[in-house]
Amino acid sequence: MTKDTHSPIHIVGGGLAGSEAAWQTTRAGIPVILHEMRPVRETDAHHTDGLAELVCSNSFRSDDAEANAVGLLHAEMRQCGSLIMAAADTHRVPAGSALAVDRDGFSQAVTSTLENEPLVEIRREEVADLPPKEWGSVIVATGPLTSPDLAAAIREATNEQSLAFFDAIAPIVHKGSINFDVAWFQSRYDKGDGADYINCPMDADQYNTFIDVLLAGHKTEFKDWERDTPYFEACLPIEVMAERGRETLAHGPMKPVGLTNPKMPEQRCHAIVQLRQDNALGTLYNMVGFQTKLTYGEQKRIFRMIPGLENAEFARLGGIHRNTFINSPVLLDKTLRMKTAPWLRFAGQITGCEGYVESAALGLLAGRFAAAERLDISPSLPPETTALGAILGHVAGGARPETFQPMNVNFGLFPPIDMRNEKGRRVKGRARKQAQSQRALASLEEWLGGRQNAAE
Repeated sequence: MTKDTHSPIHIVGGGLAGSEAAWQTTRAGIPVILHEMRPVRETDAHHTDGLAELVCSNSFRSDDAEANAVGLLHAEMRQCGSLIMAAADTHRVPAGSALAVDRDGFSQAVTSTLENEPLVEIRREEVADLPPKEWGSVIVATGPLTSPDLAAAIREATNEQSLAFFDAIAPIVHKGSINFDVAWFQSRYDKGDGADYINCPMDADQYNTFIDVLLAGHKTEFKDWERDTPYFEACLPIEVMAERGRETLAHGPMKPVGLTNPKMPEQRCHAIVQLRQDNALGTLYNMVGFQTKLTYGEQKRIFRMIPGLENAEFARLGGIHRNTFINSPVLLDKTLRMKTAPWLRFAGQITGCEGYVESAALGLLAGRFAAAERLDISPSLPPETTALGAILGHVAGGARPETFQPMNVNFGLFPPIDMRNEKGRRVKGRARKQAQSQRALASLEEWLGGRQNAAE
């Protein structure tokens, strides 16, 4: 029996994954009902009711498609006609070799595009229970801030203990309050335009005093049910990093390598705090790597100890929130369907991927898989040699269920490539990554060509 291709696919959640899933579904001519609970029900992290609002950093990380896995994922998503990447490219702000965006312009672009798409109906309502089978085909893309009622329903349906981790938000500073008698513009190793970041230097004494005060600073208290929740290692609060050793920050987000203070070129900085442009006007700057659980008052006091930020005015202070994800390797099949309820798909950070781009990538795949099924076409999996295939593989069976944790896309998720030099030794480093990227883009082109032929 032929399926009704005009029955809508329901998508729960209007974040990056849900927005991308909606866009990809409509590209196949399938209508979408997009359920977004804001502003009917707010979250602790969102500030607007815009779709695809960025609640943490404004950075999509490296845009190097030749030798960086996330940059490669950017390129693959552009090839797939990604709405998220198109909006990011349109609202890009200077960030060296990274892709950072004006967060308000980016969200407004995604919202406007979907509001003006005839095949998309946006319903501002909370879906407080597991979507029923009668909806026909559903993509749950509620992200790390899934409403408590829906999270409880998912937990009950999956018979799995919920997994969760904390994610932290970095402060944003008004550029006009930064002291440029001390700070200067420069990208690390002069990448990008060479002056995409604001740099605030510290000598050894300033750094050690800062660490002492940071460690002693008053932090937010966790609720009893939050105390055993682990942090995501790639987004640790700055004070948690400092607890691991006095020099951890100087070798991490505050590392001085690749930067020279033009005001004192002969003096090596012990540590440098970088700020990255956060909006198109260039009036707001994000403190890179300074996600924190310090109280608001302590943030103002301690961060104003940083040379150049003595009089800093904060447009937003840092914060922390709990992210929830499911044990996807156990629960989902290779097309992101729940094995016990195959009318339900999951996409985005709730599946256990980490990062804006990875979240949107799984939304892209979920939308394509759902649309293909509605058109009676067997969903085609992206090759495992691609970045799309690598992140899909991680959440849909590639990871060990007993130790499953959120992960960014990285070349460790790709099948190995055997490259040897003229002496027969394995090629490593950037050359190896470039070869993996070339293989990925060639595989993607072949996959997209095959899908087009199947659709015809």
